[in-house]
Amino acid sequence: MSTQSFKLEISSAIGAVSAKYIAPARPACIFTLAHGAGAGMDHVFMETLASALSQVGIATLRFNFPFAEGKKGRPDSPAVAHATLAAAIKKARELAPKLPLFASGKSFGGRMSSQYLAANPDSKVEGIVFYGFPLHPAGKPSIERADHLKEIKVPMLFLQGSKDALATWDLIENVCGSLKKATLVKLEGADHSFKAGKKDIMSLLVEETKQWVEKRL
Repeated sequence: MSTQSFKLEISSAIGAVSAKYIAPARPACIFTLAHGAGAGMDHVFMETLASALSQVGIATLRFNFPFAEGKKGRPDSPAVAHATLAAAIKKARELAPKLPLFASGKSFGGRMSSQYLAANPDSKVEGIVFYGFPLHPAGKPSIERADHLKEIKVPMLFLQGSKDALATWDLIENVCGSLKKATLVKLEGADHSFKAGKKDIMSLLVEETKQWVEKRL
């Protein structure tokens, strides 16, 4: 496994953010891996996930959104987040031009990635993996945040905890059921942070990701 740390240039107006590329010796594909609203790319969940994905042959490009880079509490606007994702996708292609490219993200990072793909259908991304899609705010069940998913032309994998307060199970099930290219996996007992008592949810996330990717390849 090799690791590269560098600055990812977004634009002259937005600037650059920290990024990290982790790759096994013989990767089968590469993921852009976007973090959530509550923590940056070096959060233990993101670090552990990237390392574990490398163990099953998946290279990852992690990066900070500008709000995390600047240690600001409020997430970036969609326009800034989408510009960051465009830069990350471009960089992933430069790092591994011959590998199939997938988008992925935890919560906010996944939602911003799917918004970007919906608006940019020619981005040549093979699919997207959601590590907990944030369907609605806690305590306010709704499905408006899923409207853009109908515009996505590539396969989608939703890895969702059954106790996720940001995606009531019946709602996320209905949303995914309405999308021809969606696969929904239920992680019993897990919350939005993928905590479920003593269960090893990380291994389940990685195994489900691996199996789904293998079917795409």
